[in-house]
Amino acid sequence: MERRSFLRGAIIGSSAAAFGGTLWRGAAYADPAQPGAGPYGALGSADANGIQLPAGFSSRVVARSGQTVGGTSYTWHNAPDGGACYVDGSGWIYVSNSEINPSGGASALKFSSTGAITGAYRILSDTRQNCAGGKTPWNTWLSCEEVSLGYVYEADPWGVNPSVRRAAMGRFKHEAAAADPVRRVVYLTEDETNGCLYRFIPTTWGDLSSGTLQVLKAGTGTSGGFTWATVPDPDGSPTATRSQVSGSKKFNGGEGCYYADDTVWFTTKGDNRVWQLNLADSTYELAYDDSLVSGSAPLTGVDNVTGSSSGDLYVAEDGGNMEICVITPDDVVAPFLRITGQSGSEITGPAFSPNGSRLYFSSQRGTSGSSSGGITYEVTGPFRA
Repeated sequence: MERRSFLRGAIIGSSAAAFGGTLWRGAAYADPAQPGAGPYGALGSADANGIQLPAGFSSRVVARSGQTVGGTSYTWHNAPDGGACYVDGSGWIYVSNSEINPSGGASALKFSSTGAITGAYRILSDTRQNCAGGKTPWNTWLSCEEVSLGYVYEADPWGVNPSVRRAAMGRFKHEAAAADPVRRVVYLTEDETNGCLYRFIPTTWGDLSSGTLQVLKAGTGTSGGFTWATVPDPDGSPTATRSQVSGSKKFNGGEGCYYADDTVWFTTKGDNRVWQLNLADSTYELAYDDSLVSGSAPLTGVDNVTGSSSGDLYVAEDGGNMEICVITPDDVVAPFLRITGQSGSEITGPAFSPNGSRLYFSSQRGTSGSSSGGITYEVTGPFRA
């Protein structure tokens, strides 16, 4: 992905918004009701699965909570949440968390080169409210507990090796993780109204059993420089990790996190923002802020986030219009898909297949509005290379 700032300076219609003493310029907010909205055009009518997609795209259901996965004897977990894909020979694996407490954990779906489901199985058990997480460069899954004093667990997507608790990565209300192979660190978000952004520096890259937990320090504004400071007690007791370092920057409800090309993007649901860290020059800024959008904001309820090889960001909504929105390198923000008839749910776990031709995600509570009603989908179509 190209390193860029999506929405620094937006002129929306004929009005301009001031930001950080400068004029926002250059961002386009696409109207999904108009032809040509967004890079893929306008959304069509809902398909048989209740999903509105651009022309040329189609959806299918690959798993439902409480039901056996097609062709297997495995029962899919409740409340599917964060996910990621892994190369598996000529096929691939999609991993998905279960955001229930107790039990939690994570499961996996195995696909052949044609997209046929060839297996389903458990990869993590006996944990609590596993929300988001992240993929490591050594092809493991980091599953994060979204509870007070929660842990990060490292799991094997193939279900061969036992999962391992990674206590050195800190105990707090974990949300998402994003690995940076250049600096050899893992970034971690915290789902608290006054949460922080952390990075974990392993003693040995590829081994998360020991290392140093640090927290981001910065001013109170929406842009500027930042530094990192070591958290004295990653165990978070009796003093919470977010309260141990003076000057640590507070974020309102940290959610999804994604790394590519010297940039980290992460979302905060409390103020509906997408942030970015520019690691090359140690600055941070807003990539999206719905409060500075004139009229109806195209993206609300920001949550999980992933990226594609084209440089597009895909941001899933928790509520909002039940959309996955795309933010393009040329600053267009528009819905890519919309799930209808499921207003009591949220979209979770967006992840692309290794060849970029399929997008996986879940509706955590489906049409029932209950954690037992989760639905996991696949969308196939002409994604931008």
